[in-house]
Amino acid sequence: MAVEDSRRVVGLDFGSDSVRAVLFSVTDGSELARSVVAYPRWATGAFCDPVTQRYRQHPLDHLESMTEAVRGLFREHPEAAAAVVGIGVDTTGSSPLPIGKDGRALGLDPAFSEDPNALCVLWKDHTAIAEAEEINRLCHSGEITDYTRYVGGIYSSEWFWAKILHVTRASPAVAAATASWVELCDWIPAVLAGVSDPAKIVRGRCAAGHKALWHPSWGGLPGREFLEKLDPRLLSLPYPLFTDPLAADAEAGRLSAEWAERLGLPAGIAVAVGAFDCHMGAVGAGIEPYDLARVMGTSTCDILVAPPYEVGNILVDGICGQVPDSVLPGHIGFEAGQSSFGDVFAWFKRLLTWGEEAGSARAERLLPALEQAASLLPPGSSGEIALDWLNGRRTPDADQRLKAAIAGLHLGSSAPAVYRALVEAVAFGTKAIVDRFEARGVRADERVRHRE
Repeated sequence: MAVEDSRRVVGLDFGSDSVRAVLFSVTDGSELARSVVAYPRWATGAFCDPVTQRYRQHPLDHLESMTEAVRGLFREHPEAAAAVVGIGVDTTGSSPLPIGKDGRALGLDPAFSEDPNALCVLWKDHTAIAEAEEINRLCHSGEITDYTRYVGGIYSSEWFWAKILHVTRASPAVAAATASWVELCDWIPAVLAGVSDPAKIVRGRCAAGHKALWHPSWGGLPGREFLEKLDPRLLSLPYPLFTDPLAADAEAGRLSAEWAERLGLPAGIAVAVGAFDCHMGAVGAGIEPYDLARVMGTSTCDILVAPPYEVGNILVDGICGQVPDSVLPGHIGFEAGQSSFGDVFAWFKRLLTWGEEAGSARAERLLPALEQAASLLPPGSSGEIALDWLNGRRTPDADQRLKAAIAGLHLGSSAPAVYRALVEAVAFGTKAIVDRFEARGVRADERVRHRE
């Protein structure tokens, strides 16, 4: 009779609004416990300005909520923590933050704790639209290598370098105090492992390839002349910012004694290399070659993997990158997606419940009621149509200046009819993504859904 393996692992998922901690069995991957903690400062709207599309998160939100969530896993059975042998981390992205020479997030320094430019620049922050356009003009100018070649040919304001450039220009004080920039998915493992030297932070292949223009064909990150032509102030950062990013099946370090005590876990357990939530959502959904894993939350990401020898020289334009080992080792990982999904319906709910207290009973019942009523309407029955670009367009062909639209309205238009138009808009946005993959020779055989 086989002896049961009692070992456990903890998964940490840093979403847009909260962190989720989940305890899994090593034996069969079954979920044993779950704990979700919302970010307290983020919940109040602190450091954000939706009108200017500025969305920043305080690193204390991440650290405090993580601590509470992990401890929540073992509240009823504290002895179970001793069986944990590893921690895996995923986060939103691209969500970079500036760090000091000691590896600490700049926002943890009292001098910068209230400065939005010193905080984590969340994935949906679009303050760097102009900077993204500069990057595209430079890469397409013929003066340097086209570093957008493997990220769909268009660099987005949602990504790493555009955000760094924007903050560097917007806040000289933050730029002067910054020793390096790091994605949230790389910073959290570094914190857990007690890494204090920015140069020793392990970077993940996922974030590096899809958002930071890293690719093996040009030897890693863009060359020094890319930074110099973009803005010489970027040369104040270490060059290169990092080398040799690793896939998520590698180890970023071991849990430090400090964080072992804070979390109530054994010191020295493995901390995995971090990755983006959408990529790990696809892995969790059991993605196989040519599956299209649709990871749905505040936005969506569409993840597809394929063997390199079958991809060959195919380049899919207008997506969010195709990178070796970014999702599954030994495969090319493709990423696409929509800039708003859950946010579309959250906006509609806010619109219809304006003046009411958030979280009211009516507000919480509204979307389920609209869903039911809209499902009874025949397609196109009353003429309302919509475009879902409430947060710009991610793919195909990123353009964060685009706006949403609702048309075909008349005095007979109802809330369920408009809701249905928004649902159809999101669905046709998905179709446009699938059509782009298939038009470029990358088939999407199965649709795998994973809801965050």
